[in-house]
Amino acid sequence: MPDLLVVVLLAAGSALAIALLGVLALRLLSRRSLVLSTTVVALVGVVGVLAAALVAAKSMFLSQHDLGVLVVVCLVAGGVGVLTAVVLARAVVAGSHALGLAAASLGDGSYTSAGSLPAELAALDRQLAEASARLEASRDRERALEGSRRELVAWISHDLRTPLAGIRAMAEALEDGIVDDPATVDRYHASVRREADRLASMVDDLFELSRINAATLSLTLEQVSLGDLVSDAIASASPVAAAKGVRLESADLEGLPPVEGSVRELGRVLRNLLSNAIRHTPADGVVSVQAGSQDGQAYLVVADACGGIPAEDLPRVFDIAFRGTAARTPADDGGAGLGLAIARGLVEAHRGDITIENDGPGCRVLVRIPAGDGIA
Repeated sequence: MPDLLVVVLLAAGSALAIALLGVLALRLLSRRSLVLSTTVVALVGVVGVLAAALVAAKSMFLSQHDLGVLVVVCLVAGGVGVLTAVVLARAVVAGSHALGLAAASLGDGSYTSAGSLPAELAALDRQLAEASARLEASRDRERALEGSRRELVAWISHDLRTPLAGIRAMAEALEDGIVDDPATVDRYHASVRREADRLASMVDDLFELSRINAATLSLTLEQVSLGDLVSDAIASASPVAAAKGVRLESADLEGLPPVEGSVRELGRVLRNLLSNAIRHTPADGVVSVQAGSQDGQAYLVVADACGGIPAEDLPRVFDIAFRGTAARTPADDGGAGLGLAIARGLVEAHRGDITIENDGPGCRVLVRIPAGDGIA
């Protein structure tokens, strides 16, 4: 038994010495090819086994013939092992190169799988494919946003130029004394004030939209009476509707649930929806408002008689500066096309959602937001 222990210790010592040399070689080759490093690892195993076998053979006094056979067997087995390690390393390197080439196309929609790979590299390949899809989707969103920004600048430039040109023309007429009839002067003053209010409204919309897009909108949440919210919005929109000959209708507002939100922002959502509905509803048309609760959420419905929205326009109705075509081609008082975009941003800030669909003689906008404490 002591002799066996000595043999084991000698064999282990010689193998450990080879292993230490191998670790040193790997450190020196840390920035070299993976194939070379894998070859060194395989050689360390082979040489370590051979050294341990030789030490053990010497200790056990094997014959020259037996020792030669042992050396040949170790060398053949070791050679096969080294060759296998090199082949495997080259396959891994080829796979990594294929992944590198595939990664170069991340986000441009042309990412293709690197093919048959070891499990770890295949998992990385799947992750790269998912990352490429996310990047492409992000770029699509950026392109859409950039398109919306360009469209917004074009619309706002046009809409600002029109009232400014009118104000300037009227101011010059008053200044040069071209207009001196009191009634006409009063009419010009009223027009200047009206156009100035229109410009102020556009600026307010742009400021609100910038706060929404920059995520700097700060809401003061409280329990808000849904009935009061609807009645106040209808009272505010009634003069505009009456001037256009549009009837405003609402369901029974008694017993409506409270909602958790900001009175100012929720009021603006409903006013924007009513203003948009009235603008696109012809005279003698009807705009109706309904409210209630369902499944722990409060809802608001604004329905108009606009004639409907083309199916291809429905997904873009809430986009910035989108005004649509056909039935929704804007008139001169069509606004800057920001009302619905602002409404969506404010609803989403309340952790709610807003949708629109064609329904009957016009459109139906549905707003859902979390209900307050009064809902079971």
